[in-house]
Amino acid sequence: MASFGIWAAALVLYAVFLAWYVNWRGRLSAAEIEALMTGIVAMNREANDRNDPAVLRRFLETDDGREFFMLNLVRILPDDVLDSQTGKLKPARQGMERYTRMFLPALFARAGHPAMVARKVGGYFDAWGVEADPGWTLVGYMRYRSRRDLAELVNDPRFGGAHDFKFA
Repeated sequence: MASFGIWAAALVLYAVFLAWYVNWRGRLSAAEIEALMTGIVAMNREANDRNDPAVLRRFLETDDGREFFMLNLVRILPDDVLDSQTGKLKPARQGMERYTRMFLPALFARAGHPAMVARKVGGYFDAWGVEADPGWTLVGYMRYRSRRDLAELVNDPRFGGAHDFKFA
């Protein structure tokens, strides 16, 4: 009888995990997209110069309600960069570390997680039909529960300051 309790507890834990990990809310509605995009554009004015909000809007409009993985190619500058909070020069890697410390807890709270992260260890020797090596430092493959979660993360005012670290 004790083994039944163990299996029942495991089943309950798995159900709780699935309730958190899977997007049960379905696709984004047009009204949700409009509200999210309004907030994103307003809150990320400086980032809008570096990112095209129309690309994000198209991505949200083609939502299928399923999880997705985002490929992040990161170039960490070898020189010091201006810290957005202190105004002092600091190693660019420190800015990336600060961004990661802010970003990962917010990602985990929305059932997202890194699927793979690796640093570049070799040259750019096998490139087909792409531009010259821009100097990538890291590659990250992040899992998102849904496009809604990504949009809500970008729209969260508690997370807005993290983008300054990312772009530095």
